[in-house]
Amino acid sequence: MHAVNLTRFNTAPADDLRPLLMNCLAVPRWVDTVLTPRPYDSREALLTAAGSTAAELSTDEIHQAIADHPRIGEQKAGDQHSSAEQSGVDTALAARLRAANERYEQRFGHIYLVFASGRSGDELLDILESRLTNNPVAELAVVNAELAKITVLRLGKLVTDE
Repeated sequence: MHAVNLTRFNTAPADDLRPLLMNCLAVPRWVDTVLTPRPYDSREALLTAAGSTAAELSTDEIHQAIADHPRIGEQKAGDQHSSAEQSGVDTALAARLRAANERYEQRFGHIYLVFASGRSGDELLDILESRLTNNPVAELAVVNAELAKITVLRLGKLVTDE
């Protein structure tokens, strides 16, 4: 992924930006909602608008967005975002995370998704364990909030200041 400055983001053809934004959040409606109000006055205004829209995904959009995310503790070939975001997960936790991921997926029917950047593997496992007590509706809301944080982080890396 290559970064673009805000001026380029505001003026580039939408079709040039669409695949870059899909790498931030693979939800076409979100991409269109971010592209439509251009130009943005500031990078912060872009990130705020993008985060607000990402925090209000439908159930289907949440499932669509997480379908391509790797499990916490697993690396997906070619996914630079997740590798960097999960850098706090070491191999010693791999078996415990695998087992916890399996319990989570059996309970909720989708992968465990968390804003992992800057968190240790132990912390990610503790968060997973605590979220297993959520009911499915509450957990989906948590997943949506985590997706929004991940999206803003990724978009912030994509769009730089002037």
